[in-house]
Amino acid sequence: MTALTDRTDDRWDDGLIARSRPLPLDRPENGSEPGEGADEGDDALVRAVSGAGSDGGKAPSTPLSPEGQALRLRLDALRQLVGLSRTRLDGKTLAEAGRVLDEAAARRGLSAQHTVVAIAGATGSGKSTLFNSLAGVQISETGLRRPTTAAPIACSWSDGAAGLLDRLEIPGRLRRRPRETSEAEALRGMVLVDLPDLDSAVGAHRDHVDRVLALVDAVVWVVDPEKYADAVLHERYLRPLAGHAEVTFVVLNQVDRLPGESADLVLDDLRRLLDEDGIALGEHDEPGATVLGLSALTGEGVGELRELLGQFTQEKGAATRRISADVDRAAVRLRPLYVADGHPGPEIGETARAEFEDRLAEAVGAYAAGLAAERAWRRNAGKACGTPWLRLWRWYEGRRAPRTLAGLAALAAIGGRGAVAPETPAEQEVTARQRVEQAVRVVADEAVTGLPDPWAQAVRETAVRGAEHLPEALDEIAVTLGAALAVPGVKPPRPTWWPAAVLGQAAMTLLQIFGGLWLAGQIVGVLEPRLMPPVLLMVAGIIGGPLVEWACSIAARGPARRYGQDAERRLRQAAAGCGRARVLEPVAAELLRYREVREQYATVAAGGSRLSTTRQ
Repeated sequence: MTALTDRTDDRWDDGLIARSRPLPLDRPENGSEPGEGADEGDDALVRAVSGAGSDGGKAPSTPLSPEGQALRLRLDALRQLVGLSRTRLDGKTLAEAGRVLDEAAARRGLSAQHTVVAIAGATGSGKSTLFNSLAGVQISETGLRRPTTAAPIACSWSDGAAGLLDRLEIPGRLRRRPRETSEAEALRGMVLVDLPDLDSAVGAHRDHVDRVLALVDAVVWVVDPEKYADAVLHERYLRPLAGHAEVTFVVLNQVDRLPGESADLVLDDLRRLLDEDGIALGEHDEPGATVLGLSALTGEGVGELRELLGQFTQEKGAATRRISADVDRAAVRLRPLYVADGHPGPEIGETARAEFEDRLAEAVGAYAAGLAAERAWRRNAGKACGTPWLRLWRWYEGRRAPRTLAGLAALAAIGGRGAVAPETPAEQEVTARQRVEQAVRVVADEAVTGLPDPWAQAVRETAVRGAEHLPEALDEIAVTLGAALAVPGVKPPRPTWWPAAVLGQAAMTLLQIFGGLWLAGQIVGVLEPRLMPPVLLMVAGIIGGPLVEWACSIAARGPARRYGQDAERRLRQAAAGCGRARVLEPVAAELLRYREVREQYATVAAGGSRLSTTRQ
């Protein structure tokens, strides 16, 4: 044993004793310490899993294969997908995608020249016997005692696989080398792992199986004629891993126990079960799972399996296919979170925007403000174009009313009540707030049409957050802009014909004054008596003044209406601008983020449409 312990060369023993101490090849194949280079891009990862480079990372990298390039794009898209969705979806939802990214990243620093193949099966299927038969030496213990294999045992046909075995957490005492024969050379680059029974009564054994199956590049499922239709095998393993058909081998062992054509019948039934599980079968040169029968005890069919595994290993594409299948599986699980079938891309339509702005305008009273502005314009027109006597009377009433109101206000102040500023009625305020909430709710419902539930919820929350202080902002707009438009004291711009109307009223007034003075002179006797001319002048002035005022009121309808419409439009635009800034723009930004995420998901799921892996 001391001699074995002191060995310093890189050769393994005869396969019966584990390597006694780690060799330099136990370091990561890229020559760095563990964890070093973790922030590198996926180029290194894809080159590793697609077969580029060589053992130890010393040979120059070869160009990426089309399969490797597609995987690189999908991994980049998946990483961006997770990053964009992290604040929108919970961590449990993204756990599967995160695991795929972590496992893919863990593969980049490991040997690209090795293919890790696990042998899995139920109790008594003969997987350990098959493992020993492929290795050419007794490595894994076999026997009638169940379970026989308690921990994963690895056999590597070439050096440089220590990092891969460390990843599988297989200790050095359970690492073996095969017998050196001409047949073993065909499997150079393969790392074969014998797993415990997947239906073992010991929970730790099943945990080993689940952990290793999630990390290996390919799996050889060993079944026997009695348990090939076992529900545990199909429901727990084969059916969930149906998308991994290209890295799956299904072996019917112990065919020597089947007489005549029974082996072919059992194989046909096994293929039927696999097809029902959704696993594509690699028949007629189509990619998919490989199904064959053999006898590990007698050696029948083992050579064919060895040849298939050798060809599979030399292609050096198993890791790429395995990770691509993992990405496919993650994409299928994420689909309900990013795609809602039967709906177009979400957006806020023009109709929804217009309805939203109409409801906000209704909430701030834009229509009422426009009517008030129109009435104010016509009122000012009446003041400017009215008869001087009417204007004098209005001036007197205006002088008299403030004094009366001031006295009432003083009495109120003396009584301790103080002056009360006009306020908006409570019912109107509540109604306006309800209209704003309804407008936000309706536009949010329109925006989330076609969105999956998580993103629809995110859009609704964005709309609600934006609408938190929207009623107060609209109230401020209504108080400042709306009140300024409707205040009677504000003089709107006057049209060009107003001076002519004022001159006309002045002329009518002068006619009345001139006729009255003429008539008074005749009465006094200063002028000769001629009653008709001064009376006609006075009548013309008295009738002409109201006629001018009536004509001005008719002419003022159009400008007053336009002024009111302009005031309504300005208030509408102010309310709409406030609504866009607080609600529509944040919602549109959230929809844009969803479209970006959906584009990334489309890239991730691009490989999932292939029929070569899973029956659709």
